[in-house]
Amino acid sequence: MTTDNNAQTVQAFLEAMNAEDFDKARTYTTDEMVFEGVLGTRNGAEAYFTDMKNMKLKYNVLKSFVNDNDVAVFYNVDMGTVKVFCAGWYQLKGGQISNIKVVFDPRPVLDSAPKK
Repeated sequence: MTTDNNAQTVQAFLEAMNAEDFDKARTYTTDEMVFEGVLGTRNGAEAYFTDMKNMKLKYNVLKSFVNDNDVAVFYNVDMGTVKVFCAGWYQLKGGQISNIKVVFDPRPVLDSAPKK
């Protein structure tokens, strides 16, 4: 896969996520995909997409950078009750997303959570 193809894969993945077309988004990931985020980790595509179907996040891509099989994306993520600036690192193997690492300041998310 070329660098351009990797960028297009991540872009297509995020577009499918925004459209809530999780079956299509799933075609861009490996079965063993690992997600690592500030608030948790998901091992395997099934676990990741189970959560995403409930969360229905919306991604507003601001900038992306590509270096071989790594794609970095800066975006504002609409989490329903709050919008948060995030940085995502997408690693690809064989043209599919195998790892996603996302970092952001979790305080707005935690502040918007229902109080117990």
